[in-house]
Amino acid sequence: METIYALASGSGVAGIAVVRVSGPVSYKILSALTGHNKHKPRYAVRSIFRNFDGDKLDDGLSIWFPAPASFTGEDVVELHIHGGVACISAIFDMLRNFDGVRLAYPGEFTRRAFDNGKLDLTEVEALSDLISAETDLQRKQALRLLEGSFGSVCDELREELLKISARIEAWIDFPDEELPPNLFCETRQNIEKCYTELEQYLDRNNSGERVREGLTVSILGAPNVGKSSLLNLLAGRQAAIVSEQAGTTRDIIEVRCDIGGLPVTFADSAGLRETADAIEEEGVRRAIALSEKSDLCIFLEAQDCQQIDREKTISLSGKPRGDFLFIQNKIDQDKIQKNIDVAISLKTGENMDIFFEALESWVKKLIPNSASVILTRERHREALEQCSKALKRAAVVSEIELVAEDLRQSANALGRINGRFDVEDILDRIFGEFCIGK
Repeated sequence: METIYALASGSGVAGIAVVRVSGPVSYKILSALTGHNKHKPRYAVRSIFRNFDGDKLDDGLSIWFPAPASFTGEDVVELHIHGGVACISAIFDMLRNFDGVRLAYPGEFTRRAFDNGKLDLTEVEALSDLISAETDLQRKQALRLLEGSFGSVCDELREELLKISARIEAWIDFPDEELPPNLFCETRQNIEKCYTELEQYLDRNNSGERVREGLTVSILGAPNVGKSSLLNLLAGRQAAIVSEQAGTTRDIIEVRCDIGGLPVTFADSAGLRETADAIEEEGVRRAIALSEKSDLCIFLEAQDCQQIDREKTISLSGKPRGDFLFIQNKIDQDKIQKNIDVAISLKTGENMDIFFEALESWVKKLIPNSASVILTRERHREALEQCSKALKRAAVVSEIELVAEDLRQSANALGRINGRFDVEDILDRIFGEFCIGK
């Protein structure tokens, strides 16, 4: 086993940098850097770090984490040094001179924690989500999953299924043995109980995935209705060109915002109209295509602009009416129309507070009961759905061999969620989400 090292605190000049070392040579490295070999576990100690010639490299802190009580489950050393490029390079030059020591690959510390049983796969994913969290809602969701709640649910349910499966297998292997007459009836009841428990965890609304990945909202409307002005207001900067000339926006322009704790990508697109301009026509086509993929659509209108057929737009998007928020702009110039969700003036700012309240309320409808969500990735949902289907079959089939096979499939599906069974094909992809030093 090689010893690995990397900068755990991220790149760039900073007051403090943290160098993490993990593996069998960690203690030897710490002793060589500090000039002594008496290190108290889990204590931050001021240390003068020197190279093999005795030259001072830096003045900082060192912490010794002996296995298995460390992040990776191996011997781990943390060096807290000054965050200048030269200080980090000097420490790295020293580390690479040890035999069996190399720079870590992206996610390798976390991979070792997984291999050594310190984290299951759902906790690994939660750690990745926590590191990349942009909003408070994402942070809270990642922390809940990092506590191991989802992994524990999968482990407990899988253990129960394995117990049921063992009884079924015994029945198949030893048919002549005297077994309780109501065994099969009790087994079926236990399967139905597991199925009912599993169903309560299936998030049919994909709330967890939406919190993790964020939403996409398309801004639609006629040319010059104020779509780019709205996008710039949401972005807090001039992200899109605003001009009185119609057809200025040709391509999709996106900005990412925090709306009610949820990351939302707003997309401005070409104004909806028939045009002989081939480039603008392509922009209109892309606008319609984007609306089909978006979670929500803001339809912006104004009385002094070309009126777009609402029903036709809704039909082209393939979305229900409830996925559209109809906004009237320029109420500083015109009367408020009927059948409008919110009437605003981007020029004067009138009713913008009402618009943001409506937008936040609208977004939150897509993530009900987010505090109870445990599914945050598509693979989680797919595995639970596979398990659910197998249990549903097992609860109704009469052939005992088919029941046994369905139970095996359901247990294996749960095992894939937290890395207990057949996950080699996804490990590299998951750990590849981490940066070096994590």
